[in-house]
Amino acid sequence: MSFLAFWRSFVVLFLFAFFGGGALIISFVIFPFGAVFVKKERRKRFYSGVIHKTWKFFTYLMQKSRIIKLVLTNGEKLENISGKIIVANHPSFIDIVLLIGLLPDTVCIAKKELKKNIFMGNIVKSLYLINDEDNERLLREAAGVLTEGFNIIIFPSGTRTVEGEELKLHKGAAMMALHTGAEILPVYIHCDAKFLAKNQKIYEAGEKPVTYTITLNETIKTGDFARSGGNLTKIQLRNRLNLAIKEQISRSV
Repeated sequence: MSFLAFWRSFVVLFLFAFFGGGALIISFVIFPFGAVFVKKERRKRFYSGVIHKTWKFFTYLMQKSRIIKLVLTNGEKLENISGKIIVANHPSFIDIVLLIGLLPDTVCIAKKELKKNIFMGNIVKSLYLINDEDNERLLREAAGVLTEGFNIIIFPSGTRTVEGEELKLHKGAAMMALHTGAEILPVYIHCDAKFLAKNQKIYEAGEKPVTYTITLNETIKTGDFARSGGNLTKIQLRNRLNLAIKEQISRSV
């Protein structure tokens, strides 16, 4: 390993230690403070604001330390964005951090196992929607947060994706969109080098900044999509919408 690669590995490990320490402070200091001193109806917005600002700062540190570069295409689509379902491919570990750092008033779908994570457990339980296989409850909660103006980020693959391999998507995002009527903003994330990928060590950072290009593709208007479905059954319509999502998060269009 060259000295530059070694140094970048050290910086990445330091940054993630910093991230973990910050997550502990948020979980055990800031969020409990909010639970006591912030009115219940404003609590979720307070929590999401804290995560948005801190993860935006972490993204800034990643860029200033030259671990990553961030390129945003069609960024005007983020202006005043509200009540949308954001679907994206998932090439690396920090995709959710980058997206929430870009988007205020945003929540995501979290795996139930994260509730037991010492760093993220309280954050997940306080703010995010838990995917615990109770679809009816998840859809009700999603409809509620979308009505409040929050955006929901979903990685339909359910796990990190691999460049060049065909995307295999769960149908939860399509089901949620059809149930709530919310518009879908498809996002394609491209890394110009393998970094924080599936089955890759966290410290493998290479010798140069990794460029993340985040492309915001054309919004899918769920209502228009459903009306154009004609006599399709609910399952057929869901499958058709899922295919449209797959096409738009597989490449920059």
